[in-house]
Amino acid sequence: MTRGNQSADEPGDSVAAAAAAVQAGDLVVYPTETVYGLGADALNADAVERAFDAKGRDRSNPLSLGVPSVPAAREHVHADDHTMAFMRAFLPGPVTVLCERAAHVPDVLVAGGDTVGVRVPAHDLALDLYAAAGTPVTATSANRSGAPSVRHPDDLETDFLEAVSCVLDGGRTDGAESTVVDPTTGEIVREGALAGAIEAWLDEH
Repeated sequence: MTRGNQSADEPGDSVAAAAAAVQAGDLVVYPTETVYGLGADALNADAVERAFDAKGRDRSNPLSLGVPSVPAAREHVHADDHTMAFMRAFLPGPVTVLCERAAHVPDVLVAGGDTVGVRVPAHDLALDLYAAAGTPVTATSANRSGAPSVRHPDDLETDFLEAVSCVLDGGRTDGAESTVVDPTTGEIVREGALAGAIEAWLDEH
C-alpha cells in the first residue's frame, strides 16, 4: 500500500500513485474538506462495484462522483442554467449537487436512476487526484456502511484497508457532512455544511 503525506504544494508520488490506481480500476482513499472519501473510476462499472463491495453498501444506494471543476462536471451531466448558477455559487465546497446524468455514467453508480450527485471538494489533494486521474472519481465516505465516517487515515478499519490500493494522507478533516441539493426542484435532500446559505440562495433564485 502506498501512503502519502504530501501537501497540495508537494503532490509528489502519492497523488500520481493514487491516480494510477484509479486508472487501473483499483480503490483509493483520499481526503476532502468533509471526511475521507473512497475513490474509484466512476465511469468503470467494475471499479464502482468494487467500491460498493468494500463499503458493504446496498446497490440501491447510489454513489456520487467527484470532478476537479464545475466545467468538468458538464462533461458528465446535463445541467440547466439554474443548476449551473448554483454550482458556480457553491463549488468547490462541501455540497453534493444532484444533476441529470449523461448516458455514459454507468447504471451501477446511480442505482439505475436518472440523477447523479456531483462533488467538487474544496480540498487541494482531492482536486489534484481528480485532475491526475483524468476521470470522475467516486465520492463516497471511506468506511463500511453504517460505520462512522473517517476523519483521519489512522481511523481506517483494517479490513476496509485490505480492499484499498492507496491512501492519500491529508491529515484530519473537518468532519461535517456535505449538503445534498437538487437545484432543479429547490430541495435540500440532506442538510449539512452551508445549509443555511444554500437555503437562502434557493429562496432568492
